[in-house]
Amino acid sequence: MPGIKKSANILLLLLGLLLAPALVSAQPSIQPSLPSGSIATPSLWHVKGPEGEAYLFGSVHVLPPNLQWRSPPIRRGLTRSDVYVFEVPQDEKAVAELQGLIQTKGYLPPDQSLRSLLHPEAQADLDAALAAAGLPPAAVDHARPWLAGIQLMFAQMARLHYGADNGVESVLADMARQGKKQTRYLETIAEQFALLAPDDDKLELEEFKASLKDLRDVNAELGPMVRAWSSGNQAELDQLINGDLDQFPQARKELLDDRNARWVPKIEAMLKEKHIFFITVGAGHLTGPKGVPALLRKAGYTVDGP
Repeated sequence: MPGIKKSANILLLLLGLLLAPALVSAQPSIQPSLPSGSIATPSLWHVKGPEGEAYLFGSVHVLPPNLQWRSPPIRRGLTRSDVYVFEVPQDEKAVAELQGLIQTKGYLPPDQSLRSLLHPEAQADLDAALAAAGLPPAAVDHARPWLAGIQLMFAQMARLHYGADNGVESVLADMARQGKKQTRYLETIAEQFALLAPDDDKLELEEFKASLKDLRDVNAELGPMVRAWSSGNQAELDQLINGDLDQFPQARKELLDDRNARWVPKIEAMLKEKHIFFITVGAGHLTGPKGVPALLRKAGYTVDGP
């Protein structure tokens, strides 16, 4: 994937990141940019099809504790819906599959270390990122660059009290189980994992070195995104996401546009069924002229929402 920069904000808003539960660990806490217990009013869309209906909800996969985001319109949509749709499965089988992929594709050969792959300036950036994350060098030194970057990101988020258990998917998956709702998925674990772990070793290392400066302060990247999402400010959210991706058109294509285009026919097929669907995907997939709501409007559907 030439020219891709996988910064914390892009990954967090565009991928399900099932890696989170395995990578976060207890660290001394620091103050998050969005206080826990805040009230959020994220955006919600509603579309009617020939037979069925669908709500479209953009998620942040890792959130601070006690953030109150289930507004009355979202609660109504959740109650009315009989099928909950997510990007990827999150059950034990999916976690086991993911752990197997990490074991086979997440670590360097025994005779290599991450630090030895970096020039001195990048080594200094790595040290700064490790300090911000509260991790010892040994925690990442045998990880492949893509995995080390995610470990550093999630360790910082743990210190900010951001957790996958607080994330939208985790909450809604629990609701689906408790309410005995049907569940469906837009992608497989393998498909999403391929977006995290590139096949090009040289490109992977360059991406990691480019991301290290961002990894020195994940809160500076994540905070504005979560605030825009929490206030339902789609224009700001679109600018934050697409402003980052404007420099990396191939990243936009593979992380956003291609996936949105693959999902729309699947959603159209759902709208031909006599069900009400609550579809939850990364918030970046619903913003801008190539977001899922815009593509459905272009296809002739009436989509209520921002």
